[in-house]
Formats: sequence, structure tokens, C-alpha cells
Amino acid sequence: MTFTNPEALFEAFSKLKVLVIGDMMVDSYVWGKVSRISPEAPVPVVLATKKEKRLGGAANVALNVQALGATPIPCAIVGDDLDGEFFLNRLQEKGIPSKGVITSEERMTTVKERVLSGSHQLLRVDYETDKELSAIEEKSLLAHIKNLLPESDVVIFEDYDKGVITKNVIATTIAEANKLGIPTVVDPKKRNFLDYKGATLFKPNLKELREGMELDVDPNNLDSIKSASKALQAALDAKMIMVTLSEHGVFIKDNGETHLIPAHVRQISDVSGAGDTVISIVACALAAGLSAKQTAALANLGGGLVCEHVGVVPIDKTRLGEEAAKQQILG
Repeated sequence: MTFTNPEALFEAFSKLKVLVIGDMMVDSYVWGKVSRISPEAPVPVVLATKKEKRLGGAANVALNVQALGATPIPCAIVGDDLDGEFFLNRLQEKGIPSKGVITSEERMTTVKERVLSGSHQLLRVDYETDKELSAIEEKSLLAHIKNLLPESDVVIFEDYDKGVITKNVIATTIAEANKLGIPTVVDPKKRNFLDYKGATLFKPNLKELREGMELDVDPNNLDSIKSASKALQAALDAKMIMVTLSEHGVFIKDNGETHLIPAHVRQISDVSGAGDTVISIVACALAAGLSAKQTAALANLGGGLVCEHVGVVPIDKTRLGEEAAKQQILG
């Protein structure tokens, strides 16, 4: 499908429903000032001045989808605890449906707590479990997925290796989505890397590609990237492979076509959440009918924009549209 301007593309996004399956989290931030070293150990003492909790992990993907104008449908399992309660309340506050989210007494809600002084992160404390779902939890999650798939236009797998996405969840969901003609896009991690067989688009970063394929991929050598992507595409029988290469840009392979999109020069403050933004844009762009090259270019642009902010933040659609127009991505 051809879009002549960002406004037309965003109008198409507004009609989309995006099923987001993955590891939902809470991002907690403690801001403060450091004025001395602790007498107990050679560590800075942070005088906390502010604390804030936000939706994180796969829920940040949902926020990005919403920021693009589409309707996200999170589908996951969180703990039956105070952080899980916060999570569900915050979804409601944001106007994001929670009908796909299950609470479990067997798990704890993942929380990533970051301690910052100014814009500098001093420490991160993680509260989490990475055990796989129990048989009962998996059955319940799959029932929710099967109920929600028919109303979805695209599926995102946002995998952080916390156990919510299992081999059976992957295989069953992709098979069902393919039957319904619904594209599936994957932001993978190490544990399930080669289990996403039949996915529409698979998006590792350079580190994940190297580790997952056990290859020494050189980001400065296009042939090296092409070779690894071809091997990965064959292993997964995926329609498209997209590799994010940080300062080297983005590479995408769509059957016979390959494109390397250079990175844009930006003032980088924090790379946290950039991958969430990229996969959200990819999902919406593919569902709306953009070409592989345009999809990669728009996602590359969006990922760079969120890196200008401290902390995990969703994309600013207005800014993305302005930058896309300047770069003539849709032209």
C-alpha cells in the first residue's frame, strides 16, 4: 500500500489492533543526589528526591503501539501481588485493555528499579522470576491468545526470557495466526531464539544474531550481515529478517531484497526501550502495508528518536511524522 504522507499512514495505524504477547514489567525509577560516599562501603549515598513507576518490558511495546495511534492488546501473565495490581491499574489509566492479562499466585511481577543521579544511572535492582509457565498457566494464556487473535491485525512477540513465552506458546500462536492470515513479528531473546519458525518478521539485534546463530557477524561488512541473515531466515522459514545494528543502522532481508538503512546522527541519552519502539513501528507498518524498506527506515528513525530521552519512553508520533517527512521515507 502507498502512503504519500505520515498523516495518511497514522490514519491507517489508528484502525489497527495489535496483540502484544510477552514479558510485561514495571519500570521503577528513583531519582536523587549524590553528595558523599557511604562510611559503610565505598559506594555513593543517594539522597532520594523522587520515585516513579511506569509500565515496562512488553508493556512499553503496548505504550509505543498506542502512541502510534493503534490499539494494543497486551497478553501475558503477571504476579498476583502489589506490583501486578499497579500494572493492571496503570493499564486502565492509560486506556489500554487488560482482557488479555492474567494474574498468577505462582509468579511475581517483574520490576526493574533504576537509581539515578541526574541523568546518570548508578544502579539497577531487578525483582523477577524467569521460570517457565506452569501447565495450567500456559493453557490459560493460550486460551486468551486464541480468543483475541481473530480481532487482531498483527501479533508482536516481545521476549525478555522471563518465562511467559514458551515453545508451545510460540508454535501454537504462529500456527493459528498463519491460518488466519495475521502477520507475526518477533523481538527475540536467547532462550527461544530458533523456536519462532514460520514468523513473518524476526528482529534480533547484532548481539542476539551473533549468539543465536553462533556466528562472528561484522557490522562493518555487509556480506557478513547478509550471510548470517540468510542462514537465520532459512533456519526459521521466516518471510523477513531485520537486524538492528546500533550506530550502524538497520538491515532488512525480504526474500530477494536486502536493504541497509544507515543510522541517523543523534545526541544519545539512553538506549533503554529503543528496541520496544522499533518492533512497535515494524508491526504497525507491516500491518498497514508498508514495504520492507519503508518499514525498516521508519523503525530506524523511531528507535533513534527515543534514545534522545532519559529512561524508557514511548515514541512521540508527531516528531516521528515530522522526521519521516524530512527524510522522505514515504516518498
